[in-house]
Amino acid sequence: MTPPPPLGRPRNKDGPAFDPALDDAPLAAARDALARGRWPEARDLLARTGRDWDRRGHRLVVLGAGKTSLAWAHEWQLAEPDSADAAALLACAAVFRAARGRDGPEQARTACLSAARMDPADPSPWLALQILSHRTGSGDECVRAFDQVRARHRDHHHAHHLMAACLAEQSGGRDDPLHEVYDFASWAAERAPADSPLAVLPVVAHAERYRVLARAGLEPRDPARSGHWSTRRARQVMKCAFDWWLEWDAEDHPRRKIDLNFLAHAKFLEGRMAEAAALFTRIGPHATRAPWSYPDRDPKKVFRAARDSALGSV
Repeated sequence: MTPPPPLGRPRNKDGPAFDPALDDAPLAAARDALARGRWPEARDLLARTGRDWDRRGHRLVVLGAGKTSLAWAHEWQLAEPDSADAAALLACAAVFRAARGRDGPEQARTACLSAARMDPADPSPWLALQILSHRTGSGDECVRAFDQVRARHRDHHHAHHLMAACLAEQSGGRDDPLHEVYDFASWAAERAPADSPLAVLPVVAHAERYRVLARAGLEPRDPARSGHWSTRRARQVMKCAFDWWLEWDAEDHPRRKIDLNFLAHAKFLEGRMAEAAALFTRIGPHATRAPWSYPDRDPKKVFRAARDSALGSV
C-alpha cells in the first residue's frame, strides 16, 4: 500500500503547490513532524540554520503557522527553557494564533519581546512582531517593528515585503505615482547590494498597491482589465526587476520563489509572454498565493490559466 503524502504537501506534482515552505524540503519535513508532535526535528533544523537571518525567519514563520505549533513549542520550551530557538518558535506560533483570533495580541506581543531578549541579535522575534502589527495593530507599530528588524539585518527580505504591504494600505488616490509605498520600494532597491533580491521590491509594491485599490473599488477586480501594469512607470519597474533577475537570479535565497511569482504575475499582465514563460519555468510547482489571489481571486485557477497561456505562447 502506498503511504499518503506528508502533511501539507501537494498530491499533484504537476500542479501549483501553494506550500509556504516553497522549495525548502528540510523545512517541509520539520513542519510535518512538528504537526505530529515531534519538535526535535524543528530544533535540529533551526540549529543548522544558524545566523542566516533570511532563512531563519522564513523557517520560523512556516513552522509557527501550524495550528498546533504553539502547543508543541510550549513542550519544547518546557524541555529546554534556555533555548532561544524554542522561544522564537513560540513567538511566531503565538502571533499566528492571535492573527486567527484564537488569543489576544498582547499575549503574542509578550512572547515576541521575551524571545527578543533571549537573543538580542536575532531579527526573527521582531519579524514576528511586525507580522502581528500588520495583522492586528497599526501602521506605526509595523514601522517600529520593521526598524527593529532592519537594525539587526538591514536587507531582511520578508520584513521589506511586509513593509511594502503595510505602506500600500495607506491612503492615496488611484493614480498617485508619488505614493509612499513606491518611494519606499525604490529606496530599498537602490540602497541594497547589487545581488540583493530587494531589486524586485518595486514590483511587489506595485502589486500590493493594486490589491488595495481593487478592494476599494478604484481598480477593476480583474487585473487583466486594469491599466495598472501598462503605465510607463510600471514598465520601467518591471524591466529593471527582470533585468536584475537575468543577471543575478538569487538561486540560494530561501524566498526567491516569492519574487519569481510577483515578477511572473507582472510580466504576464504586461503582456510579455516570453518573459513570463521563462519565469513560470523557474517557478515550477512553487506557486504562491500572493499576488495571484489579488484582490480576492482563486489563486490556483489564476496561476494555472496564466502559466498555460504564457507557456502556450512560446
